[in-house]
Amino acid sequence: MDSPLYTVIIPVFNGEDTLRELAERLLKFFGDLGKSCALIFIDDGSQDNSWRVLTEIKKSFPDVVTVIRLARNSGQHNATFCGMARAKGDFIITIDDDLQIPPEEIAKLIRQYDESHPDIVYGIYPDKKHNTLRNVSSASFRQSSRIFQNGPGKGSSFRLITRELTDHIIAHYQSFVFLDELINWYTADIAYTDVSHLGRRNKRSGYTPRKLVRLISNIILYYSNIPLKMMVYTGMVVSGFSFLIGILYIVKKIFFNVSVPGYTSTIVVIAFSTGIIVFSLGVIGEYLSRIYFSQSKKPPYTIKKIL
Repeated sequence: MDSPLYTVIIPVFNGEDTLRELAERLLKFFGDLGKSCALIFIDDGSQDNSWRVLTEIKKSFPDVVTVIRLARNSGQHNATFCGMARAKGDFIITIDDDLQIPPEEIAKLIRQYDESHPDIVYGIYPDKKHNTLRNVSSASFRQSSRIFQNGPGKGSSFRLITRELTDHIIAHYQSFVFLDELINWYTADIAYTDVSHLGRRNKRSGYTPRKLVRLISNIILYYSNIPLKMMVYTGMVVSGFSFLIGILYIVKKIFFNVSVPGYTSTIVVIAFSTGIIVFSLGVIGEYLSRIYFSQSKKPPYTIKKIL
């Protein structure tokens, strides 16, 4: 078939219950819109029957559906990145597999793009239906990005991206991909529109507390210098505090002939300083390990099969 105008990328993890309905609603939406589209499903190491369902969808819609199976779970952003590398058309749309975002909400992304022609349009949820831990984690990171990295401070996995921006993103190759930070690196021409966010259907989120902690730590260490800035600020505060304490003891010695306390103060200073040094070395070590993985050319994903 000719290159479609829109390509929709759907990373899949244990989504057997919603995949068929999602595919049918997406195709119906673009059919009613009168626009050509293609769907790319990326099975990110699902442990249920998602792959079987995806193969059935491929058989039902062979001309417009591509199905990719990754060899192991690589994470939502890496799976989406895999789909982007194979997407065609003028616009790329990313959407989750769980139907928490109705496919018909794509109309709002397209409408917002037609109004201002930005590089990317985010669908924003005024009322998120995620669990509390995920909401707090997401909000904390986005606000930290806004403060320390001059990021927009908001975003989502529901996006419409232009072909030009997509080409910039897929040229950026490293073992861990976080799309929103990459987007922030390449453009400031970002638009937002409110979209509906529904409750989850009959399955738990793929983001367990452990995965959330690992994701946030990778984001911080790969895409920010927040820990390094914390080291600098902590060092400044500790140095200033130590300087004031030193001045205090000097004044006591000169004007009041008070001896500087010996053993206790020495042990406290050594313990505190050692803690700061060890913490700083740990942060540096984490950055060095990330540099090592980046230089070792570890792939962000490995494809097992494409249909």
